[in-house]
Amino acid sequence: MRNSISGRVRINAAGKDLYGFINALHSCSVKCSGQYVKKDVFYADIRHCDLKETKTLAELYGIELTCAEYASLSLRLRRYRKRFGIIIGVLIAAISALYFSNVVVTIEINGNSKVSDQAILAALEELNIKKGTPIRSINFHHCENQLRVMVQGVSWAAIRHTGNRVVVDVTEIVEKPETELKRIPCNIVSSKDARITYTTVYDGMLMHKVGDYVPAGTLIVTGVTTDDTGHSTLHHAMGEIRGIYEETLTFTGEYNTDEAALTGKEETKRHLYLFSLEIPLYIGETDFKDYTSEVSENYLNLFGKQLPIGIKKEKLSETDIKSQTLTKKELSDRLMKKIYLYEKNFLHDKKILDRKITETNNDEALTYTVTYQLEGEIGIQREIFVK
Repeated sequence: MRNSISGRVRINAAGKDLYGFINALHSCSVKCSGQYVKKDVFYADIRHCDLKETKTLAELYGIELTCAEYASLSLRLRRYRKRFGIIIGVLIAAISALYFSNVVVTIEINGNSKVSDQAILAALEELNIKKGTPIRSINFHHCENQLRVMVQGVSWAAIRHTGNRVVVDVTEIVEKPETELKRIPCNIVSSKDARITYTTVYDGMLMHKVGDYVPAGTLIVTGVTTDDTGHSTLHHAMGEIRGIYEETLTFTGEYNTDEAALTGKEETKRHLYLFSLEIPLYIGETDFKDYTSEVSENYLNLFGKQLPIGIKKEKLSETDIKSQTLTKKELSDRLMKKIYLYEKNFLHDKKILDRKITETNNDEALTYTVTYQLEGEIGIQREIFVK
């Protein structure tokens, strides 16, 4: 253990006046340990601070001296004593750890669903709770009371910190639920010219059966029923009515178009994030009139924790409006993509039974008229007005 901490040197000494050398070592301040003589060679362990004096005595007595220092903490420190970068790095790390342990680095918000994080963070910033604020300067009790007043929808708030992390727990105001008038008397009528394929009635009386053709506006489920005595009852008609119907759409594209295209010129802008500050690391503004932007962010990490220090890289690519003439195939591909997106976004809840595409082409434009045969919900509610 002593050899691994303090600097110890193993020496081997051989020469004609070996015992004179040994006696000189013992008579001076050189402390030897583990010493023995074997085959006219003296072995011993000495302190590193005594090595210079030992070498002087070896020269004086004509002794051939061999030295080997044990691996130790003091040896490593001596090796790195002139590497100022390591020393500076250790100091910076120590100062950073001390600094970041006493300021706000991260803010966590718990318990909110309706009130946005941005609204709470904006209120906290007005109360001087933000990244970089010394934790000892924060009056948590005062900020809790002020947060409830400043943020609408928050009924209770608690603010605490664990190290450099500030945690905000909030409870939102529970509003009285809106009472929906779900029992208003109504009928179910057809929204399409369709042939009924499926019916399920939860309330009301069915007026048409599966297989019937119903024009748009036809009463399918009535909310007015009459018993044998002639007494009428009003219902909130409910049910699922599906049918087969047609829908026609038109998609048009022009051969000559003006579109934004990349010119090949690019610029990169960098910003330094330092807590809540965003410091530009470039000079001047871009000369691009129109461009697209691609942003990436990288933050520093210390001991597995993300620090509020980072670099934002923004890549700007210049664009210019250019006129181009499309071939029929290129324009057709674009129109087919529009048809695909329409079906994906607006017909996803319907079953497409048939699709017919009619093409109309001239020198200026290409038009696709699409006729769909669909199966889907056709019933919509219509309120019954009574005196």
